[in-house]
Amino acid sequence: MSETKPDETRPADAGPVTVVLVDDHAMFRTGVRAELAQAPSVDVVGEAADTAEAVAVVLRVKPEVVLLDVHLPGGGGGEVIRQVHPKEPAVRFLALSVSDAAEDVIGTIRAGARGYVTKSITGDDLVSAIGRVADGDAVFSPRLAGFVLDAFAGTEAPSVDDDLDRLTQREREVLRLIARGYAYKEIAKELFISVKTVETHVSAVLRKLQLSNRYELTRWATDRRLV
Repeated sequence: MSETKPDETRPADAGPVTVVLVDDHAMFRTGVRAELAQAPSVDVVGEAADTAEAVAVVLRVKPEVVLLDVHLPGGGGGEVIRQVHPKEPAVRFLALSVSDAAEDVIGTIRAGARGYVTKSITGDDLVSAIGRVADGDAVFSPRLAGFVLDAFAGTEAPSVDDDLDRLTQREREVLRLIARGYAYKEIAKELFISVKTVETHVSAVLRKLQLSNRYELTRWATDRRLV
């Protein structure tokens, strides 16, 4: 394992930043890997699709940066960080998620991530973010920085919402995109799932929240500042 301390600046001549890519969608991993392959400053040395696999791969290859989805089968991105950090404190985590919800951002940073960017990020910006995290900087998509500043300045984190807690993580993602006006086809493309799966999730959300239509769902999400 490298002797680099978590707060040290990475040497300029250290070579490409080694990265493990963690996401439960194989198509998304393929796309990100292809994007990063164009950058000589980054070297993807491993992949994982769930929490247990991610922990095992990271502990085995000891990358400098883990590009980590927040919502994973088996416990989520925060659980990966909590299991890896005690054994490999030099490994840094950069969350890459479709979710820009305050509770996801704050929870992931509190678990130990050095940054949080959304999947709308460009390839060039993602390469830059990886490099900055490897250098010890904290990196956030612009809108997300306020959540973190508020949380660590003593402002209360979002309260628990019993209605929202009834939804699975995937249902929450679909809910937020519906509330932002995405069409089913756009949601399917964004989340790498089929249109039929989107329809199934929307039906489940409406049933669990006892709502009748998309308009009521959008108003419900807006009232809770989930949009």
